[in-house]
Amino acid sequence: MNTKTTSYYTNVVDSYTGQADTSHRKLLLFQTGTLHLALPVESVKKITHYTPLQGSGTTAVGLIHVEEMEITAIDLHKRLFKVSQPSIEGRQFLILAKNSIDELLGILVSETPSLLELPLNQIRTLPESYRRGDTLEIASHVTRVQQNDRLLTVFILDVDRLVPSMAMGDFVF
Repeated sequence: MNTKTTSYYTNVVDSYTGQADTSHRKLLLFQTGTLHLALPVESVKKITHYTPLQGSGTTAVGLIHVEEMEITAIDLHKRLFKVSQPSIEGRQFLILAKNSIDELLGILVSETPSLLELPLNQIRTLPESYRRGDTLEIASHVTRVQQNDRLLTVFILDVDRLVPSMAMGDFVF
């Protein structure tokens, strides 16, 4: 288990009081395909309008240009479902989040993300066996959220696992 992600749920300091808040967590909730995903607010740096992804197109990772910076971006739909996100008319958004080494990463989302605050006791750690066996290895925690008349399962992403490591065997020579 990634201790950086775990710390989001156990020791967050309130910027106004300087006190640790261990009772609630704020999450940025969004949907990718049929999945409801979230990021800890502490890792989110900015939400902006979508900028087209540049790259080879053979992986879920690309490059975007934001504010005079080149940033690694992830097509989560392609990463999770093996196909690129369907073209959507209208606005798309880019969530800019930092990983544990302060690298900025972009995540494309097709709908406006929403803010969610949950009691800590509603957030559960995903079993390692599940993470090893599913494409959702990028999630570290899970929760259930009532939204209107539906009960949603929300997977909380581990920003450090969004970009897959590529072994030499992954390259074709």
